[in-house]
Amino acid sequence: MRAVVQRVAAAEVRVDDAPVGAIGHGLLVLAGFEESDSDADLDWMAGKLARLRVFADASGVMNHSVQEAGGDILAVSQFTLYASIRKGNRPSWSRAARGEVSQPLFGRFVAKLEALLGKPVPTGQFGADMQIRLVNDGPVTLTLDSKNPE
Repeated sequence: MRAVVQRVAAAEVRVDDAPVGAIGHGLLVLAGFEESDSDADLDWMAGKLARLRVFADASGVMNHSVQEAGGDILAVSQFTLYASIRKGNRPSWSRAARGEVSQPLFGRFVAKLEALLGKPVPTGQFGADMQIRLVNDGPVTLTLDSKNPE
């Protein structure tokens, strides 16, 4: 599982110009899955995101998690995180999990985040053409990979 994580002052995902998920300050998580992902990958990613210390403490040091900062998480499924551009200029999506695999993985991932945070996690609409509006805070942008934890 891969994720691109952005600390945001606000974020909203829209489908057909209607909002389907939004948060104030917190984390926007773009999540991608591959066929081999398991619950261990989901557990690692959800735990890492819940504990990630990228919010300022009273001294201005990034020392608080999203929960400690009173923030939220907006999760959006993003199969393009597994794009390969090794051959030519047109991306290949062959490593991305098919929808019938990735949709249940995404649902379980969101449920794990909700359990860790103790509140609902808004999402985009799986498989839809989505528009995401966000206000980066910092900016702070990180990439995480459950198969290559750094």
